[in-house]
Amino acid sequence: MTETRFVPGPDTARAFRDALGCFATGVAVVTTATGDGPLAITANSFASVSLDPPLVLWCAAKRSLRHDAFAAAPRYAIHVMSEDQQAIAARFARSGHDFSALDWTPDAGGVPILADCLARFDCAAEACHPGGDHTIIVGRVLGAMHRPGQGLIYKRGQFGGFSGVE
Repeated sequence: MTETRFVPGPDTARAFRDALGCFATGVAVVTTATGDGPLAITANSFASVSLDPPLVLWCAAKRSLRHDAFAAAPRYAIHVMSEDQQAIAARFARSGHDFSALDWTPDAGGVPILADCLARFDCAAEACHPGGDHTIIVGRVLGAMHRPGQGLIYKRGQFGGFSGVE
């Protein structure tokens, strides 16, 4: 077994990404309404923050062309993807404007709601914090839903599933 040791920095960015990729995460798609229509982005940096008040966070890369829209969004929905929604997650990892051929509806405020997700958190913007080359976006959960099923997982640059107890 070969072990790679390094100090994170500009010259070891790939090794740092590879080390981070050893940690499997769930996959979420965040959606919001904009003046140009619905917008989405795939994130694997979703986490709970607080039960009282109900707060969650996710992180958006500052270099993303969608960063500013999400950092300024007053409302958004975080969709936890089921294992059969890999194509949707991959689509919104590349581009955030193409909702064609997707099953979705706008909520009362126009936020796109994707069908068949494993869980969803309807959020109001609570705070944004700088986090290096990302922005940590904290949302107050106004409503939530979940259903039985297996979640989509991301590890070492690949999507996968999880088998186990629901």
